[in-house]
This record gives sequence, C-alpha cells and structure tokens, in this order.
Amino acid sequence: MLDIANFDHIGIRISDREKSVKFYELLGFKLLADGGYEQGHPLVMLHPSGININLLGPATARAGENVLMDEKKKYPGITHLALKMKDAEATEKFVTDNGIKITGRREFRGTSTIFIRDPDRNVLELVGPGPSVAELIAEHVHG
Repeated sequence: MLDIANFDHIGIRISDREKSVKFYELLGFKLLADGGYEQGHPLVMLHPSGININLLGPATARAGENVLMDEKKKYPGITHLALKMKDAEATEKFVTDNGIKITGRREFRGTSTIFIRDPDRNVLELVGPGPSVAELIAEHVHG
C-alpha cells in the first residue's frame, strides 16, 4: 500500500482561459501561477480551503463539450470533482445568485448535493454537510 498523505491537486483541461479563471475565481480560487498555459502547462489555482486545481489548456478539440459525461459512449477518465460544502442552503443560494445553472441534484439521508458545470461543462458536485458520499453509497449498497 502507498503511504498517501493527502490529495494534492486535480488537472482540468479548459478551452478559454479568461472564462475559466473568472468562473473558478467566483468560487473562491485564486490564480497563483501561470506555468505556461499556451504550451499546455497549468494555471495553478488555490482555494482558501487548501484545494488546488490546475487548469490545463488550451483544449484543441470539442471546446465546451464534456465527452466523459455527456456522450452515450462512456470513455474512461475523471468525470467530476466533488467538493464538500459547509452549508448546502448557502451554497445553492450562492450558485443561483451568481447565475450558475444547477444541472442535477440529489438528496440522501439528509445530505443535499447539487451539480454544476464550469465553462467547459466539467462537472463539480457540491456536497452538503453530513456523512461522506462514500459512507452514503456503502450504506445504500450494503443496507
């Protein structure tokens, strides 16, 4: 077994630097560094919670399409980023107040989850307080 300390970052391929940076800044991320976006290297963005995302680009095909989630044919890859939120109601209010479309929702055992998309339709799952999604799924599957 690997002795993993924590999750360091996730890379998200984007097609429009300005739109994506603006979107993630709205969520509270701060642009720390441009590692060479035009050459396919990351824009490093850090949230006060410590979550680090790397926006990679520029995408050269099918901008604004999510081939992992929106197509009937299912390709391997990371389908979404799930973020644990402190307050589900405040999160939904923030999302709607800022004109971000909610593309899905789920409620299970008191845990409210909404799904949103970034400018390239990458999925972010915003999970409200309560048990972890892993616990909820295991409980659902194993009764």
